[in-house]
Amino acid sequence: MKALIALEDGRIFEGRSFTGHGEIQGELVFNTSMTGYQEILTDPSYKGQIVTMTYPLIGNYGINPEDEESLDIHMSGFVVREYEADYSNWRATGDLAGYLKKHGVLGIDQVDTRAITRHIRLAGAMRAVISTKDLDPESLVEKARAVPSLVDRDLATEVSCKRPYVWEGGKILELDDMSPDRLARLESWKEADYRVAIIDCGLKFNQLRLMSQRKCQCVVFPAVAEAEQLLACQPDGIFFSNGPGDPAAVRHVIETARGLVGKKPVFGICLGHQILSLALGATTYKLKFGHRGGNQPVKDLETGRIEITAQNHGFAVEESSLPSNVEVTHINLNDQTVEGIRHRELPAFSVQYHPENAPGPHDSEYLFDRFVSMMAG
Repeated sequence: MKALIALEDGRIFEGRSFTGHGEIQGELVFNTSMTGYQEILTDPSYKGQIVTMTYPLIGNYGINPEDEESLDIHMSGFVVREYEADYSNWRATGDLAGYLKKHGVLGIDQVDTRAITRHIRLAGAMRAVISTKDLDPESLVEKARAVPSLVDRDLATEVSCKRPYVWEGGKILELDDMSPDRLARLESWKEADYRVAIIDCGLKFNQLRLMSQRKCQCVVFPAVAEAEQLLACQPDGIFFSNGPGDPAAVRHVIETARGLVGKKPVFGICLGHQILSLALGATTYKLKFGHRGGNQPVKDLETGRIEITAQNHGFAVEESSLPSNVEVTHINLNDQTVEGIRHRELPAFSVQYHPENAPGPHDSEYLFDRFVSMMAG
């Protein structure tokens, strides 16, 4: 059925819905990854956004439960050039259209995604409405202009877990008692050398998988948790996850980070990187169209090594605002933005990109090893 995509600047794109009737709103962005659409769909960092895939064929290898990065789809809508209903993959258990319908997410194809991508690159990410119900362009443009901006919106709290849990054998185990004695009786502790307290701002499961592979017991707390709650479980290290929205709006998590830096080793990814930077005194700003894809080149300034990285963020840390006791460790080679920082005196570091590679390259997994070494002293 026919669908219209209306942007706040008045631009209209046509397509068709392959998931049924609907009308949704959000910030329209693009992702350049060639594969990994299920991991992208289940990445909580896309809360409040409509994602356009630049790769033209989507759906050809279906859907499977092993590739989920969270328990839900958090984006508002999914836009592709061509949807392939006849999937083929030995791991597949269903098709993409059925998966989107199950989660109530509108899927649109037969769209000129190259034109959308070029428009966003020139004009910037912008608010949009997609509808199969209202096909009046003027009406939809007015609706798009009324969509709330992502600036100063605390979306991390919306996608965060509601109760603390332990990552136990690849599954979520919610506990009322997070005391060290109770945690020490779990299977996840029997094989662990370290305990990591994690602030869930919209984390991806592969971060937990990679921590577990490195003999870490992962204890996950909601974004609203305070520093004292995390320290009460006697962790060896603190991890701040990725997540959606404006980092400056997540004020309570920034305060939590301030209360933890210097007390335990700290590692942050994506939104967690921005939160740590803000806690240390820096500022952040919104990028024109963001970095979203699996092929972003990043330079490690210490080694000179170039990493091809997966990224998904619309905000960045202002380099000139970093205090003198914080150094930049990584930069983006496309636009020279800050991709990593490290405190010069305290055990705290973070990266803007996604070293957990789901989806994406494996170049940056060493950062998890660095965190473990930091906890080991």
